[in-house]
Amino acid sequence: MARPSKPMASRLAVCTLLGIVLMTPAAADAQSAGDYSGSSSIKLKRGDWQGAYAKQAAQRDDGANGVPGVGTDPAAPTAVPPPAGLTVDTREQMRKFVQSISTFARRQQRNFMVVTEGGLELMVKRDPVEETKVAPARGYMHAIDGVMLEGLYFDKRVFGEPTSETRRARLLALTDIARENGLKVLVVDYATDQKAIEESYVRNRQRGYVSYAAPAPLIGLNTLARFPPRPFGENPASIVSLSDVRNFAYIGDSAAFGRMDEYALAMHANNYDLVVTNVFHGRDPLTRQAVDTLKFKQIGARRLVFASIDIGSAASYRYYWKPNWREGSPSFIGAPFPDDPDRYHVEFWRPEWQRLVAGDNQSYVFGVIAQGFDG
Repeated sequence: MARPSKPMASRLAVCTLLGIVLMTPAAADAQSAGDYSGSSSIKLKRGDWQGAYAKQAAQRDDGANGVPGVGTDPAAPTAVPPPAGLTVDTREQMRKFVQSISTFARRQQRNFMVVTEGGLELMVKRDPVEETKVAPARGYMHAIDGVMLEGLYFDKRVFGEPTSETRRARLLALTDIARENGLKVLVVDYATDQKAIEESYVRNRQRGYVSYAAPAPLIGLNTLARFPPRPFGENPASIVSLSDVRNFAYIGDSAAFGRMDEYALAMHANNYDLVVTNVFHGRDPLTRQAVDTLKFKQIGARRLVFASIDIGSAASYRYYWKPNWREGSPSFIGAPFPDDPDRYHVEFWRPEWQRLVAGDNQSYVFGVIAQGFDG
């Protein structure tokens, strides 16, 4: 079988919200959680993980040579090896990747929550010979707490226009699988028209889904929706689990809010049950104090704060990037995105990339947990 190009292989990504949100290649992304009990887990100490991501990068070995990074956890799940000859079952590789992330995260924090963004197809396994034969990927679904998808009723392809019936039917079939298996379904619709926003909230609520009408695409979303002026389904209760969440907001780029403390206080001034935010405020990671401020609604009740992590692409402006990295060096770095040349596709099944994301106390996920995120 011919080896697919790196961009194509890396497109199989998903986004995951774990108290963080993991973004991976759309078709292959996934997350999962395994057994996280036992005495072999790492005991998280705030001093173990350096708050400055740049310092982590300096301490990490070059991923191109395959040498484990500093602070490797011998009890961490073994990374999925690169497949021989590239007959890569990218969906299965992504399922295993997300499961290993979830296992690692819950060894550090037992109640850490995991939500995948995109990659709904990962919830079903297809027969390699007959694609029409499918079975639920129960191990994968058991490892995550919820799924997030974009454009169920109002799409961003033509912003604010109703999603096509064909696409909507396919998405609904998959979200119903998620709901039937006990997963929380979070929906981001795209609309600025008041009538469309109201329709989105009502139709999602009728199916038992929690939705947010975003005024712009997620990656650059730097403001809250203006309508409704208060969260849909606003409630005064403290939120301790994803099942309690009735509404949420998403901020992909918080820099427009001003300083980090100004951003934290601005978000504190609302009553959303869940806030999903970028790990970084501009170039700097959110501090523990900022995350703690985000954890409380204006009314004083507790809410959840999730961090978004892209596990399906690498960016030259992130803390882990080394000056000598480029396409093909290290080997897991693929071609840049045509519309974003500072982001690169990755061969996410390779151990070097997986160890950078999760696997030791210098990894991306370990840092997110040290920052205080709920998932």
